[in-house]
Amino acid sequence: MSTEDGGRDAADSAVESPGDGRRTNPDIDDLLAQLDALEEEVDDDHERERVRQTISLVERMPGSDAFTTRISKYTGRDIAQSFVGGIVFALPLLVEGGVFEIAAWFATARIAGLPVYLAGHVCFVVGVTTGLLYYADFRDVRVYRPIFGLVPRRLVGVLTVAFIVSAGLMALWGRLFAEDPTTLEAFARVTVVWGGAAFGGALGDILPGESTGRDVSEHLEDLGDVFDDD
Repeated sequence: MSTEDGGRDAADSAVESPGDGRRTNPDIDDLLAQLDALEEEVDDDHERERVRQTISLVERMPGSDAFTTRISKYTGRDIAQSFVGGIVFALPLLVEGGVFEIAAWFATARIAGLPVYLAGHVCFVVGVTTGLLYYADFRDVRVYRPIFGLVPRRLVGVLTVAFIVSAGLMALWGRLFAEDPTTLEAFARVTVVWGGAAFGGALGDILPGESTGRDVSEHLEDLGDVFDDD
């Protein structure tokens, strides 16, 4: 049996299986749920791409909650939006002398020799950014094709872009190594600005809604195919 026939059988069985708790009057959102399940079951790359294209089309149909709220793809435009959002939120912190004081506290306040407050700050930033992306009621943000099947790409992307923005701007503005800080204190300075940049990057990414264009994973797959061909 071909992969395409298997995909159709899976979709038919999902729609027709009785007594499974599905709504008796299905709508577009139910169709999207079935297509998501079908995408996970299809093995052939070409057929999976066709399912993704169908999902993208259905998401843009009026009458679907996904038309205005759902975000699943992670594109180059999302990266650019988080970059801009990170800069907007980081700029006010770059001129604040309080950043140096907080960083000095993070570097010197230790328990059993470990900078636990700095570690707590990093965990706080990661936690709040995760909440903004996936749990705040701004958009229905889906974890799509996570790294290693577990880590959300969007979270990693926002945090990474925010850190690059913070370190880059502090170095550019002469704030990173001003007043001869230790290596740990310089890193702590970046993490202070990184907090604001990460929050701004998360909002800049999700507030405009689903971005157009191809998913980042598809570009990486194309790049992998080029190297395979070589």
